[in-house]
Amino acid sequence: MADNGRISKALIEKIGDLPSERIAEVEDFVDFMRARYSRALADASLAASEPAFAQVWGNPEDDAYDAL
Repeated sequence: MADNGRISKALIEKIGDLPSERIAEVEDFVDFMRARYSRALADASLAASEPAFAQVWGNPEDDAYDAL
């Protein structure tokens, strides 16, 4: 995003204009969004790696371990 610096500055100014209790709400929301984004990245990584692991683990020699 080319205007990321400008957008960040405008957002910081808007947040700075809020009362302190609202700033705490904004911080909670940002923490929530970051956690959700991190989880989405982890889920995408897991899904992307499944085919590679299936090739390694999906073999007759390992079938005995599936029953454990």
